[in-house]
Amino acid sequence: MKIIDSLPALNASLNLVAFILLILGYRQVKAGEVEKHKKTMIMALVASSLFLISYLTYHTLGEEKKFGGDGIIRVIYFIILITHIPLAGLMTPPILFLAHAGLTERIDRHKKLARFVLPVWLYVSVTGVLIYLLLHVMYAK
Repeated sequence: MKIIDSLPALNASLNLVAFILLILGYRQVKAGEVEKHKKTMIMALVASSLFLISYLTYHTLGEEKKFGGDGIIRVIYFIILITHIPLAGLMTPPILFLAHAGLTERIDRHKKLARFVLPVWLYVSVTGVLIYLLLHVMYAK
């Protein structure tokens, strides 16, 4: 097996790590643990950035994978995929604006952005894991 073939599993792992860190960071800020929240969210941003690098590497150098499922699972897979891809592509600037607002302590702006960005970032992270499981594990061709 070539190293490139292991990138989808790495991508899913990075998405899962980002998802867990996002939930943890949300809980920390709600508990008033602002410094812990800041560190956790930076780690989530790093995990998502590493994911993006690995994802682009795989899709530049790797082979296209076809979904092997049929029936309703095929419909579910493609619904997840057609919501995941555009949201993932559109989320980079808002995530960076959110991080910048937090790191520069523009808390009101950070809170307003987070209300929109966090749920979508969570959705993109968890659906990335689901896409991996469906495409590479459960219904691999």
